[in-house]
Amino acid sequence: MFVMRTRRSQSSSDPVSSRHQPVLLHESLEQLALHDGDIVVDATLGGSGAARVIVDSIGSGTLIGFDLDDAAIGRAREALRDTKAKIVLLEANFRNIKTELQALGTTRITKALFDLGWSSYQLDSGRGFSFLKDEPLAMTYSTRRGALTASTIVNEWKEESLADIFFGWGEERYARRIAKAIVTARHKAPIRSSLELAEIVKSAVPSHYRHGRIHPATRTFQALRIAVNDELGALEEGLRGAWQLLAEGGRIAVITFHSLEDRIVKQLFLGLEKSGEGTRLTRKPIVPSESEVRANPRARSAKLRVIEKRHNNEKEDSKDQQIRALDLSGED
Repeated sequence: MFVMRTRRSQSSSDPVSSRHQPVLLHESLEQLALHDGDIVVDATLGGSGAARVIVDSIGSGTLIGFDLDDAAIGRAREALRDTKAKIVLLEANFRNIKTELQALGTTRITKALFDLGWSSYQLDSGRGFSFLKDEPLAMTYSTRRGALTASTIVNEWKEESLADIFFGWGEERYARRIAKAIVTARHKAPIRSSLELAEIVKSAVPSHYRHGRIHPATRTFQALRIAVNDELGALEEGLRGAWQLLAEGGRIAVITFHSLEDRIVKQLFLGLEKSGEGTRLTRKPIVPSESEVRANPRARSAKLRVIEKRHNNEKEDSKDQQIRALDLSGED
């Protein structure tokens, strides 16, 4: 059964491509401990690789999939059409998990997976994510009009704001030089394409940086993508929303790919554990094996963190232990 809240994608007939390789898939699903009847949120459908394995593990349960890209919804519709599970596909931002699920009448979930990795589909979307292609400078996950684009940021935001974005969200050491070069270039003519922007960035950095391990525009493009889609704010809001709907004993697994994402997940999970609400199942993040990294180099920076929601009696026990610890220390 499919419950759709989306328009039909022109790409819905495309087969699920083998180009997309989910990272840490076995480890994340093992940690989620899926069972028949589970109500699972896949917060990032992408190529549907994880979703297909999830539905095979939950029997007559429910999978609720989120993605802002209507093409991803189309791929998921194809990949998941022959299944016993109930399938709900939402063309929506996972930051709105709580409100979207409540609108469906769903007030409880048992598991959630946030895989924040990239797929080849996104790089091939023609929206300017790749610095190796000459594409319109959008970097939006959604295809709907009216959204903030990278073109607007690059051509209209102040030099200081650009530098702050590149340094803060891209951890780019040459943020100020790149911001200045962009402002200089746009005074001559608007910056329209991803390839044009990449060349500006490349010309702004020192020679040794241009020939480093990664492309010199990598961090700048990362920062712009985060800014356009408010990725960090969406992540924190989405995780909190999923946690509020999570049943006691339920689990959330998150796969991150850069330090800013991982920091948010780590701090949120640690806070939930300290408050007695949850138990971290991964004190240290699970990382890909050497064989997985060899097979899929994009996996090298991936980290998996998992948390379980405590039962009410466990929360009370945790509070009692905290009180006894205070009593023994002699504090008021």
